[in-house]
Amino acid sequence: MLLSDEAGQVAHAKISRPATLRESVIEAIQELIVSGQLKPGQHLVESELAELLGVSRQPVREALQQLSGEGWVDLFPGQGAFVHVPTVEEADQLLAVRALLETESARLAAKNAGDDGVRRLRALCARGIAAVQADDVDSAVATNSELHALVTALSGNKVLSELAGQVARRVRWYHTPVARRRGMTSWEEHTALIDAIEAGDEARAAQIMREHTEHTRASYMAQREDEPAEPAPKPVRRRRRLG
Repeated sequence: MLLSDEAGQVAHAKISRPATLRESVIEAIQELIVSGQLKPGQHLVESELAELLGVSRQPVREALQQLSGEGWVDLFPGQGAFVHVPTVEEADQLLAVRALLETESARLAAKNAGDDGVRRLRALCARGIAAVQADDVDSAVATNSELHALVTALSGNKVLSELAGQVARRVRWYHTPVARRRGMTSWEEHTALIDAIEAGDEARAAQIMREHTEHTRASYMAQREDEPAEPAPKPVRRRRRLG
């Protein structure tokens, strides 16, 4: 069964066949996980993923192997592949690293952004606010990621951008469940951050970003604490539909 939205339409078009097919499959599966269409603990059936993405089973099998090594997928001998269930410790460590990288990004952006950079940040912020007002969580999360990526790009530090980029998609995975909880408050913090960047106030921009990332981390931890304290079920080999 293919993934469908509420209107019954196929949620993802089949991907093209570039030279790096495996990388495209990896990115597609990551996006399905990040967006919540593949949920933590869900059994991943190679044939269904292959049909969904319009590829053969071989690149799907190779992609699952690599995603297992990167912590997105868990492979159990004799049972198959399952979407990884992030632990609280994993999330805490990743969000702590994110805070360090993005705090420095904000400081440097205040130094280097320029008028055009500030204009682009404000345009993204307006989009994010509109998404929250429309209760469009997916758009709000995507725009949030774009804004943070732009702040990092405006830092002017290529190494910092590369490191931040490596954790950005997983951060989005953790941010999605708390986006509605954070709501407009997150975008008010973004607005204050942009004001500091426009003013060239490096210390203020760094402080706001540090506090902003800490609020997201705290929200994620609070949500995990609110979840029922039940042991995770052992994986069972069964054919679970993707939709």
